[in-house]
Amino acid sequence: MFETAELGARVSDDEFREREPSLRRSLLEAQVELAQSSVPLLIVFGGVDGAGKGESANMLNAWMDPRGIRTHAYDAPTQIELEMPEQWRFWRDLPRAGSIGVYLSAWYHRPFMDRVDDRIDAMRYKRDLEHQRMMERMWVDGGARILKFWMHLGHEQQRERFEALEADPRHAWRVSDRDWANWKRYDRFIEAAEELIGRTSFGHAAWQIVEGADENYRTLTVAEQVLAGMRTATSSGSGLKGAGVQGMASEANRVAVASDHTRAAEHPLILSSVDLRASVRKSDYHDRLPELQGRLNEAYRAMRRAGCSAIVIFEGWDAAGKGGAIRRMIPAFDARHVQVHRVAAPTADEQARHYLWRFWRKLPRAGEVAVFDRSWYGRVLVERIEGFARPDEWRRAYAEINDFEHRLLEHGMIVVKFWMHISPDEQERRFEKRSKVSYKRWKLTDEDWRNRERWGAYELAVHE
Repeated sequence: MFETAELGARVSDDEFREREPSLRRSLLEAQVELAQSSVPLLIVFGGVDGAGKGESANMLNAWMDPRGIRTHAYDAPTQIELEMPEQWRFWRDLPRAGSIGVYLSAWYHRPFMDRVDDRIDAMRYKRDLEHQRMMERMWVDGGARILKFWMHLGHEQQRERFEALEADPRHAWRVSDRDWANWKRYDRFIEAAEELIGRTSFGHAAWQIVEGADENYRTLTVAEQVLAGMRTATSSGSGLKGAGVQGMASEANRVAVASDHTRAAEHPLILSSVDLRASVRKSDYHDRLPELQGRLNEAYRAMRRAGCSAIVIFEGWDAAGKGGAIRRMIPAFDARHVQVHRVAAPTADEQARHYLWRFWRKLPRAGEVAVFDRSWYGRVLVERIEGFARPDEWRRAYAEINDFEHRLLEHGMIVVKFWMHISPDEQERRFEKRSKVSYKRWKLTDEDWRNRERWGAYELAVHE
């Protein structure tokens, strides 16, 4: 795989000086176009030690406007990062539409080094790489463009590079005993790298192998590929679609909603099995609520002692009791360690990123509880029904949501999900009651009444 990156490609200083000015100008022009687009650009550098990863990142910041670039280099996880799923810090640093993120020692670094050091076996390595590939797949499907560079040096090229750096007092610090130790097991690195590239190179996130021995060649190659990537991104019509922007659904979506309404009426759905006659006597309710809150508090304190965290999700019909259930649950927790998130339409900053970004940012730390009054399921509910997400966007969201929740569970987070269900008649009764109570009237909007017309379509969406 790496033979073509060990051919000794070189660019003379005269040629470099001739090509540099126009290339820098073109990069700046393309960056201006990117900034006006809805496309976030991620540039990932991986590769062998001494092949020019850091120098390439520095070059991009020097040749373009650094105000539109954020460079992220990941060291050992901090305490808060250890308390979160591994992918949390990478979702946190996702660039907004029109901006550039440059990544060093990124999401592939940990599984790669674990495999090289024999801390994980072949099956675990394959699984870890698939998790990272799925994350990139989500970003690309959501409108991002990803450029990945594997900076390569042959075994002898790497030795010569290390010796040259050590001979220069200004750069000797850049070569460590760890680098030389890794050089001695070069074949092991290459074996793990070939599998990494083979398993994670796809479509709009393909790896480009760059020979790093000659600085001039390496610099021009990376710059030209970044230029081509920016031009492709701004001309392809891809990018984030601004899901959640207010507006009426399209005519095609209204037809689809009507069809869903018919399908919901023709087939038995999961919600039809719920016993809406179930009830508890008021006296029993008042007796049992304090007892259950006490038991919940015991479980909560055990969770904190174990260093775990919990996520509680409430979805359901308007006026179905989500807020009331949350208010009665919260007293069982310490207010300092619980956060309730009432999810509404995304902000402009949230629209400029993948729809899951805002939920990754709200995950609880160890010992804490996050309660969501509506959640990421809005992608396959309100955004589907109201036409804020295209069919291809909400259909792939099922796999994306499952992957997201698998990452939470894999990390050890407790995830509990409730659908609060009532009948259309009961909802209407509660709406009428709300309209007559001054401190509840604010909860009732014209949108709530209008959504009742789509009950069948929502029922089908909930079922699916």
